[in-house]
Amino acid sequence: MFLRRDLEETARRFAKFPVVAILGPRQSGKTTLVKNVFSQHAYLNFENLDTRTFAKNDPNRFLLEFENPHGIIIDEFQHVPEFLSYIQIEADEKKRPGYFILTGSHPAYVYPGPQARQTTADFGQGPRNLMDSFTQSLAGRVGILTLLPFSINELMENNKLNTIDDTMYKGGYPQLHSQNFTPQELLPSYIHSYIERDVRDLINVVDLSIFKKFMQLCAGRIGQSLNISDIATNCGIEQKVITRWISVLESSYILFLLKPYHKNFNKRVTKTPKLFFYDTGIACSLLNIRSPEDLALSSFRGHMFENMIIADFYKQYYNLGLEAPLYFWREQNGRTEVDCIIDMGINLKALEIKSGQTINSDFFDGLNKWTELSGSDRSHNYLIYAGQHEQTRTVAHVVGWKQAGTLVKKIENQ
Repeated sequence: MFLRRDLEETARRFAKFPVVAILGPRQSGKTTLVKNVFSQHAYLNFENLDTRTFAKNDPNRFLLEFENPHGIIIDEFQHVPEFLSYIQIEADEKKRPGYFILTGSHPAYVYPGPQARQTTADFGQGPRNLMDSFTQSLAGRVGILTLLPFSINELMENNKLNTIDDTMYKGGYPQLHSQNFTPQELLPSYIHSYIERDVRDLINVVDLSIFKKFMQLCAGRIGQSLNISDIATNCGIEQKVITRWISVLESSYILFLLKPYHKNFNKRVTKTPKLFFYDTGIACSLLNIRSPEDLALSSFRGHMFENMIIADFYKQYYNLGLEAPLYFWREQNGRTEVDCIIDMGINLKALEIKSGQTINSDFFDGLNKWTELSGSDRSHNYLIYAGQHEQTRTVAHVVGWKQAGTLVKKIENQ
């Protein structure tokens, strides 16, 4: 069953480029989307070993063999990064808009050869960044998009949005919403196959149980300042290995680090990023949360709600084909924090996120302090809460969690 994605319109718009690359985690729906949007393109998959070998050994004949009046979809193209050079030549010579549609699960950390495989303690020069290949080979020729699991708006548009706790517990991976999988059936298998299949392609993890523990520790620190030393101590491994593993999870679209906003504040604000997951379902699975009811009673619920909203802002920006200019703000003494700052250049939007369903006056404390210190207009402040109603207060616009699913577009169009 195909469920509509917000990126469809953007993908069609980006087809003015000779090459369109759609990146994102495994099973986020990239293949389904490109087959639907570019239905007349020939479809090829570099997961198929024969197809991959053909492209590596005879790229010019490969392109000639699959010549198509509409174009070619190449799925999981990261397996043959050197093929980008041949795509560049084709794009320059034939100048066909939207001819090459590429999908990939790993925009970074592609090793240049077998000799680059390393132990967890040996970093060396590290892997080659595939985004560098885009820059070098396809600069000006490629439109790069990111497809993450379902956003709040996509779930709502497809009549798949349930209660807030159910939404956080399930997350947004398409198979949970288009097939009869439960989170307990699908997500542990997804995590396991990710470790077995993908991480071993990126780094030589000696002990998978330690890596699994590392991911669980990350899930337990959602919404907290990243503390490499603490995670390393709990895992019993070196800090540089943890730094490396976090980079791998970032490049694989499992987690992201929200950076602090510190312009014009000198030393009075923190400079340490906060850790979040792109999908709350994955985080709940790692934390062994087994039902929406368990999540409702969990000490992680508040952080999980904040995670869901901030991750959704990333999805909204990516679905529009835009970079996400998202930060948080916290005084160095930790007394005052604003959960999300949207840097729009001319002005800043401040968003406070609260998991309560009833609005309390202390929900606005961080926004009041931010307005006082930054000199920002109060009309640029937003409070997102777990309720349903929209209001306009003196300090901020109040937005329910469902309405927050389209907030980025509203802000960008103001």
